[in-house]
Amino acid sequence: MSGDAKKLQPIIIKRVKKGGHAAHGGAWKIAYADFVTAMMAFFLLMWLLGSTSEGDKKGIADFFNSPLKVALLHGGSGSGDSSSVLKGGGTDLSRTHGQVRNGDVPAPRKTINLQALKAEQRRAEAQMLEELQERVQTELKNSPKLAQFTSQIKVEMTRDGLRIQIADEQNRPMFDSGSPLVKPHMRELLRAIGSVLAEVPNGITLEGHTDAMVFPGGDKGYGNWELASDRANAARRELIGGGLGEDRVLRVLGLASSQPYNRNDPNDPQNRRISIIVMNSDALDRFLRPGGPEGEGADDAPGAAATPPRPAASR
Repeated sequence: MSGDAKKLQPIIIKRVKKGGHAAHGGAWKIAYADFVTAMMAFFLLMWLLGSTSEGDKKGIADFFNSPLKVALLHGGSGSGDSSSVLKGGGTDLSRTHGQVRNGDVPAPRKTINLQALKAEQRRAEAQMLEELQERVQTELKNSPKLAQFTSQIKVEMTRDGLRIQIADEQNRPMFDSGSPLVKPHMRELLRAIGSVLAEVPNGITLEGHTDAMVFPGGDKGYGNWELASDRANAARRELIGGGLGEDRVLRVLGLASSQPYNRNDPNDPQNRRISIIVMNSDALDRFLRPGGPEGEGADDAPGAAATPPRPAASR
């Protein structure tokens, strides 16, 4: 019987479960996530520090040291923020919602002294016209063909600008008697002057003058006024042929013998002349003013102010 009992005794098998290796657990993921979060916060902090101005940094530091004092007393950039509980601060006391950034405050308007600016413009323009005067005179002296005409050319500054007058001489007229056709030497002279005047932007006025000699056939409707106008217009064409822009000529006048150069001798050959006026800004303003120009050149021509317009004749 004892032998049977032994046969019936249960057999116990012990199985040992082996746990997984520590490397295959999930704890490392939590640690890695914390590390990435810390690095992200670090780089965000570095970016904020790099993009924040020194004034804002100081304002933030002062705010955390003494927020109420900074927000209500000091103001200035970085002293508060529109989202802060403590409203106020900034450079504009009229603003009630947080700080006022430097870009929010309108810059003070710069005042311009118009009189000083105009005076400077006149000075620069006068200097430019003086240089042009020297340029014309140099051009005439350096040209063997044109140097012989220097006695017939008068270059001077007037209130309207630079005036270049080309007058007749007894033995060297610019036009044939009673004709608006330009003589060859006059054509060459006008084209040389036109090339020089093309270098400046000023407007040009052209005036044709005659002497007081009786014009043959003046009673037929063509007299001094028509002749002076035609000669001025002929001079305009030659200046343009020399390089002057057509839009630069603002006015062409025929004044007949109303403004003689030599008022003591109305028949003096010098009274037969072409005037080229390089207009300054004042003359241009008078020309463009509503109502028309006011007497450009009237007080510049010798004796012109005392010489009233009169029926005249000329060659």
